Amino acid sequence: MKNITFTADERLIEAARDQAAADNTTLNQLFRQWLEQYGRKRQVVRAKDTLARLQKGYSSDGRKFTRDEMNERR
Repeated sequence: MKNITFTADERLIEAARDQAAADNTTLNQLFRQWLEQYGRKRQVVRAKDTLARLQKGYSSDGRKFTRDEMNERR
């Protein structure tokens, strides 16, 4: 793992540490969780865009397909 150094107001850090302790965690663990979520934002957006494109390109316009049509290989 790589270390990162941040600068913040001491009172803010202490208040955050106190809250983390009350939540039975650490600022380090909270930061790792935030970093993971933040890093995945782009992946989520790409996945949603892909799903939207697929839905637009494969509309049945309300038509019901037969079993043979659904199993057809192209």
